[in-house]
Amino acid sequence: MAEEVSKKTNFLASAWKMHRAKIGFAITLVVVALALVGPFFAPFTATEFVDMPNTVEVPGTFFGTDFLGQDVWSRFLLGGRSILFLGAMSTIIGVLMGAMLGVVAAYVKGALNSFIMRTFDIVIAFPGILWALLLVSMLGSSSFLIILATVVSTVPRVGRIIYGAAVAVVERDFVSAATAIGESRLRIVFREILPNTTSTLLVETNLRFTYSIGGIASLAFLGFTSDPTGAN
Repeated sequence: MAEEVSKKTNFLASAWKMHRAKIGFAITLVVVALALVGPFFAPFTATEFVDMPNTVEVPGTFFGTDFLGQDVWSRFLLGGRSILFLGAMSTIIGVLMGAMLGVVAAYVKGALNSFIMRTFDIVIAFPGILWALLLVSMLGSSSFLIILATVVSTVPRVGRIIYGAAVAVVERDFVSAATAIGESRLRIVFREILPNTTSTLLVETNLRFTYSIGGIASLAFLGFTSDPTGAN
């Protein structure tokens, strides 16, 4: 177990030494900071009429106005917070559920394994945006349903990746030893298997966060958003 923890520490240390990792972290930090503090510096509200539509040279604006005469720069500053929140919540819930189901399927096997993996296959067989459109078109486009729609497409994809990583861990000696001394299945899953998939989980979380934001933005573009007039 100590060896596995050391490997995870070395993985993170090696990643931080790479210039592209530092650049990526800096860009992410700037985007998050802009989304959080941007609304305090927006010169106009999201729906305020500023000037004639599609005008570039408008006093007090950086990017002019959109087709409704609203300030593009203000909407950019005001829209980041909501989509980051929805994306973060969708990713956290989806990754946690997917990781748990993937690890359980890898450890328990048998009928439960088949049920979980076949369910994943059915969901993955259709594009995530299709599931999202199906849910929001039938039930509405509240923030909760947008998060739920994104989670539905996130869980099986995370689950399959973590399942592949967990299968190798399940066969390790320390898992067999934990089983032999009578540790509960729940303890083995949380204390032995899940912590040893952290590296894979971190990479997958970053990818899923990106896809979640893209999916939520796509729904907003199609008109499925909790606030149709708000910036996003």
